[in-house]
Amino acid sequence: MNTEKIAARRLSLEEVRKLSVKDRIFVSADTAELKLPDCYVPAFLTKSGEDFEGGSVTARTVFQEEVSCLPGDENEAGIYLADENGSVTIEVLQSAGVVLDLALFVPGGDKGSLTALYAAARQAFGADVVQIWRQGLKEVPDVKVDIFEEQIPRGRKGSDSPKRDRRAIDTYPTRADFIEFSAGWKPVVEIHRPIVDDTPTI
Repeated sequence: MNTEKIAARRLSLEEVRKLSVKDRIFVSADTAELKLPDCYVPAFLTKSGEDFEGGSVTARTVFQEEVSCLPGDENEAGIYLADENGSVTIEVLQSAGVVLDLALFVPGGDKGSLTALYAAARQAFGADVVQIWRQGLKEVPDVKVDIFEEQIPRGRKGSDSPKRDRRAIDTYPTRADFIEFSAGWKPVVEIHRPIVDDTPTI
């Protein structure tokens, strides 16, 4: 386990309430899935400290985990801020790297082209460094579509025509799987029809 010792000071609840979402803090690395007592991770508040009600605040770590903290409770790990003159030294868990969750389009997509793709990645980052933990292959139909998101109607049917926003033009239908649609909106996929400009020209 790779950690770094950092001089820090513990923040009181009043100090946490003065923080913004851009302030880098350190919270406990101990989670239900991974027990790491007395170890901390870099994090940021999910909203400004003044916007939290009561004594509980929520932070999102650099590992994309949300942690709830009670800064005013002395029995909890607390929230720390890096400070060269801090009274304590904390152990901060370092990053081992990143997991890439990519959607790659490989023309043809045969086994040879995929093997070449993995070989190129290993050559760039070093042998045995690139590890493929999960691989999901999906055939892409040779058709282009337009992707919209349409507001889910509320109330009586037929009262208003649903609102629609274009999200992607002239793309493969599987791309819809990787688009995050807004709350209250649903995806609509239609065959791509090129826009013809009928404006008369001189």
